[in-house]
Formats: sequence, C-alpha cells, structure tokens
Amino acid sequence: MIGIVDYNMGNLASVKNAFASLGENIILESNPANLAKYDKLILPGVGAFGDAMQHLREQNMIEPLLEYAKSGKYMMGICLGMQLLFDSSQEFGFHEGLGLVRGD
Repeated sequence: MIGIVDYNMGNLASVKNAFASLGENIILESNPANLAKYDKLILPGVGAFGDAMQHLREQNMIEPLLEYAKSGKYMMGICLGMQLLFDSSQEFGFHEGLGLVRGD
C-alpha cells in the first residue's frame, strides 16, 4: 500500500492520479500516526522549502517521517518533497530539512 503524505503543500491530486493510472492503490495520508503502516511513502511538494518544513512541523510529521526512513521502507520525494530530504536550504533564508540526504 502506498501513502501520499498530505501536509497541505503540493498537487496531491496529480500525484494520486498518476499512480492510479498505473493501477496502484494510493491513499492520501494526513495523520502522522498512520505513516508507518504503508509499504511505500511519497512526499510531494510545491512551494517554498521553509513553508513546507513549517507545515511538516505543524502537522507533527517530521518525527514519523524520520522513523519511517529508518525502517528501511521506500520513501520517494517529488519536486519540493525531494528537496526536503536534504539537510538544508537557503531559499528565502536558511532552513533545516529532514537530513535524510547530505547536502543543501
């Protein structure tokens, strides 16, 4: 089962439709407590890095995402979601990322 992390930053419908067209069962997930139940996670994103990290913090998604990554399950970032996997960004000031990939 594939979960799309819904943290109010991204074109979720496009991502969901793309995977559905491939025959994949996709669920939009906004509850951080449920992230661990998915076989694969997709972290989409559209917008500014700092805003996206703020949304993840406000929705208590950061720790569950880090734990998910430590589990060894597959997680893919799309667009801004991929950038969030890095250590930091200097877009509109300095912002810490998830730190799953070295670099900024």
